[in-house]
Formats: sequence, C-alpha cells, structure tokens
Amino acid sequence: MSVAIRLKQLLDSSNIGYKVEVHPPAYTAEEVAESAHISGYDMAKAVIVIADGEHVMVALPANHRIDLQALRELLGAKELRLAHESEFAAEFPDCEIGAMPPIGSLYGLRLWASEALRQDETIYFNAGSHREIVQMKREDWERIARPQWGLFSRVAA
Repeated sequence: MSVAIRLKQLLDSSNIGYKVEVHPPAYTAEEVAESAHISGYDMAKAVIVIADGEHVMVALPANHRIDLQALRELLGAKELRLAHESEFAAEFPDCEIGAMPPIGSLYGLRLWASEALRQDETIYFNAGSHREIVQMKREDWERIARPQWGLFSRVAA
C-alpha cells in the first residue's frame, strides 16, 4: 500500500506543495521519526479516541502523550478513552492500521490538534502506510485539515 487514495486526491486538488518521503518500515510515530531522520516534534501522529461513544481523531507530536483528563475536559466529554485498533480499522479502508494521516475530515471525523504542533513551520505525517510520510508546510496542513486546537499533550517521560 502507498499513499492513501483520499489523502492523495486531497493534496493534489489543494494546490499546495508537499513531498512524499519513503523510509524503512516503522510502526510507531517515534519509530517513523527516527527512521526518517526527523524530530519527534515535527512528526504528527493521529490517535483515535472515543468521547462519549463518538470517534474523534487527535493529532499530536510523535514524542508526546495525550493527557486524557485535559482532552476529556477540552471535549466536554463525560467519558473518554483511547480506541482499540479493532474499533476503528474499518473507518480507514485505504490505510494500513496505525498509519492514518491526521486529517479527520477525510474519514468523517472531528480533528483536535495539540498546540505543540504549532512550534515548527514544517510538519510530517503518515501517508497511509508504514513506509511513507508526507512533508508539507504546517500552515498548509492547517488549511486542509482544519483542526480545532487545544492543550492536551505533553512530552513523553
């Protein structure tokens, strides 16, 4: 599998510059960043949470972890938990499990992004496979992904 079909269509129709980079297979966002020789701050990972029964996509730097309490409060949810891959795999038919791009609208999901992603001008993220990432200007990603922003992540210990 290569670049997710929906992602490629969105990027190609958006008149923005982007680059697809190939790297050795990697399965966690931190491994991807290391494999691609980029900072964990620049690599955005997509995580699916379930807030009061609704799937929500969150984007945060690869070297960060979600503060579930802060995210629950931000979303105004009574219950919040990380989703299991088996609960959301079918929502991403053109992606390998765990390699979804952080653009929720491609898959009918709300997207919340960690303020920590605003630190750099460039952003990298999975392109739908465990071997390819997209590089683009963060402001272009913001324009196409249209995230809501919040403080809900911190550097992993």
